Amino acid sequence: MKLTDARGATSRVAEGYALVLGAAACWACGGLMAKWLFTEPGVATVGWIVTPLGLSVDPVLLSAARAAVSFLIVAAYLVARQRSHLVVRSRDLPFLGFFGVFGLALVHFAYFKTISLTGVATAILLEYLAPVIVLVFSVALLGERLTWALPSAVGLSVVGCGLMVGVIGGDGMSVSAEGLAWGLASAVLFAGYALMGRYAASRFTPWTLLAYGLGAASIFWLVVLGGPGPILLLLSDMRALGAVLVLAVVSTVIPFGAFLKALHLIEATKASVTSTVEPVIAGLAAWVLFAEHLSTLQLLGGGLVIAAVVLSQFRTAVPPEMPVVAGDGAPDGL
Repeated sequence: MKLTDARGATSRVAEGYALVLGAAACWACGGLMAKWLFTEPGVATVGWIVTPLGLSVDPVLLSAARAAVSFLIVAAYLVARQRSHLVVRSRDLPFLGFFGVFGLALVHFAYFKTISLTGVATAILLEYLAPVIVLVFSVALLGERLTWALPSAVGLSVVGCGLMVGVIGGDGMSVSAEGLAWGLASAVLFAGYALMGRYAASRFTPWTLLAYGLGAASIFWLVVLGGPGPILLLLSDMRALGAVLVLAVVSTVIPFGAFLKALHLIEATKASVTSTVEPVIAGLAAWVLFAEHLSTLQLLGGGLVIAAVVLSQFRTAVPPEMPVVAGDGAPDGL
């Protein structure tokens, strides 16, 4: 009986890791799809393949379309299968609206903007500074205990980021100042999203947060764009519609569900660390599809950023809600 239980536990752990790896691949796919949409129209030989170039979509419009389509999919599912997740108190709506605007809409936009200015792997790696920012904030303002892991993780992340953008060991920044600024903004916004998720974890289910957050993000973008016209015009192009559906389903709904199930099988800390394979997957795919080459020093810097994230997980204070309330990245994508 004990042997059977041990085999069952091993199988559950293996399933959990498989789900996390699948979610990371989906989030990476979302970044690659966004990169394709940002490129100019046409056809070109890139890397080893002949690929059709994209539609030159603006990051604002893509963020709006992704939020709206994702919301419609999640809302339709919950109305049909899980209506209880849509029941909230009226006094909770201001927080859910704030979470949707600053925790989803602006996080997605900053991430997409970074991709449009740099590359997929660079954007993901910069956003992976968010867990370290959360740790610094928690120690400085929330009174969490300072351990050796925090300064070590901060040091690794700073050096890694410096190598990655070319400030350390290079001939100057290989990433534009604007791209770096948006990448750091993406990390800060994602850190804020994680802290809001930490606050909301005991008050709302992950599906409630996602549904109302995406709904608020959609309303925000409709106000910014002056109505649904630009989104409908974008989606009238069949290629754009297909790409946005992939972003909504493959990099939002599916990885969210997979990660949610994985957290019932393995610890959230282990799941978070495993998800750091996302920039590796995205970097390799971007090299083949878009000829995005990283220098040896940039690869080393990326490795240090990932190491900083892994090291930061040695603190039990890292909130397990970070990946749960995500829909995209990852940290994603995001």
